Amino acid sequence: MLDKIAVLIPCYNESKSIAKVIQDMKRELPEATIYVYDNNSIDGTDEIAREEGAVVRYEHQQGKGNVIRSMFRDIDARCYIMVDGDDTYPAEYAREMCDKVLNDRTDMVVGDRLSSTYFTENKRPFHNFGNTIVRGFINHLFHSDIKDIMTGYRAMSYRFVKTFPVLSRNFEIETEMTIHAIDKKMQVDNVIVEYRDRQEGSESKLNTYSDGAKVLKTIFRMYKDYKPLQFFSAIAAFLFILGSVFFIPILTKYIEAGIVTRIPSLVVVCFVILTAIICWFSGIILSTLVHQHKQSFEFELNTVSDRFKELCDKEK
Repeated sequence: MLDKIAVLIPCYNESKSIAKVIQDMKRELPEATIYVYDNNSIDGTDEIAREEGAVVRYEHQQGKGNVIRSMFRDIDARCYIMVDGDDTYPAEYAREMCDKVLNDRTDMVVGDRLSSTYFTENKRPFHNFGNTIVRGFINHLFHSDIKDIMTGYRAMSYRFVKTFPVLSRNFEIETEMTIHAIDKKMQVDNVIVEYRDRQEGSESKLNTYSDGAKVLKTIFRMYKDYKPLQFFSAIAAFLFILGSVFFIPILTKYIEAGIVTRIPSLVVVCFVILTAIICWFSGIILSTLVHQHKQSFEFELNTVSDRFKELCDKEK
């Protein structure tokens, strides 16, 4: 079965808000199939979702990334819209986001919280600071203009979902999705959405410091993987400059006295400069491999597009 719209709601202990999220999505997208993937909840989230008419499935590996991996693998749809089960994202924007995928062939629509109410509604100042820093990092490193990198409110196309390799296990998954879309030159659009803080008594599963560190680590890893020439060239330049700074006094002494008096320092400098050269060539080689991977990805994209057409034909 190919759903026209699949609403994806990853959940972990969201019993206080899941019923309202499902009801709101049913009102705004009556033709959609709503999937709730329960991630080891102990508060009856799954039973409430089932009573509200959602398709309930389970992912026992803890972590939002693991849940999304299962969702993307299991479900076939023309349009996917992912929303958190904590009722922080109003359903009123879902139709506009889905229309961009269904009618405009957009691959990913980002629900942009940061351009509206996020900084006033969110009561955790370090989250505000972290979102700003991450957005600046990614847009600078990848030359993009994504307004909200870590939003959990997104609409996606079939070809994005079926070609996205989910590697993250936890909340850094949104960052990974954004970078993948940018790097693969997929069509990305922004829709400004209002954000509201969690209901009283509902607790966030996001740890400001540990999950923030994971997000930064993910950016670092993906920059290395997707932009190896820039990454290793920067390291090579730093090492070359460092080696040159320590080499200049040795060279000056040699010119003046005709003798090298700091042999150990010269050996270390030679190793540092040699390491810089190795890093630079490593970047060139890895950049070639990345280019070949992008070529392979285009062929994979064609295969996924053909599969999508077959599913659409079977519906007729």
